[in-house]
Amino acid sequence: MSRMGAARVRMPASAKRGEVVEIRTLVQHPMESGFRLDNTGKLIARHIVESFHCTYNGHEIFRATLHPAVSTNPFFTFHAVATDSGDFVFTWKDDQGGVATTTSHLDVL
Repeated sequence: MSRMGAARVRMPASAKRGEVVEIRTLVQHPMESGFRLDNTGKLIARHIVESFHCTYNGHEIFRATLHPAVSTNPFFTFHAVATDSGDFVFTWKDDQGGVATTTSHLDVL
């Protein structure tokens, strides 16, 4: 069973047309590499977020492929140009079928 945790996004609620906005994202996830041992000496099964992507009004604006070396609770900061009012959809997928999705709206003035 996947343990995909809560997803958080911090970005402005509004911006002027053409303004560059900063977007910060975080998802709670254990990010087990598959190389660590538990207290009995057995390998802890690999469990990582494999991909993250963000769309703005249906167009992909950011994508990342993650690997076992990424730390617990992956955090991304990126920027986008405010062109039109609309929704940003953020999606994280892990290697055990877990998916976390959240949406934030941006009003362009």
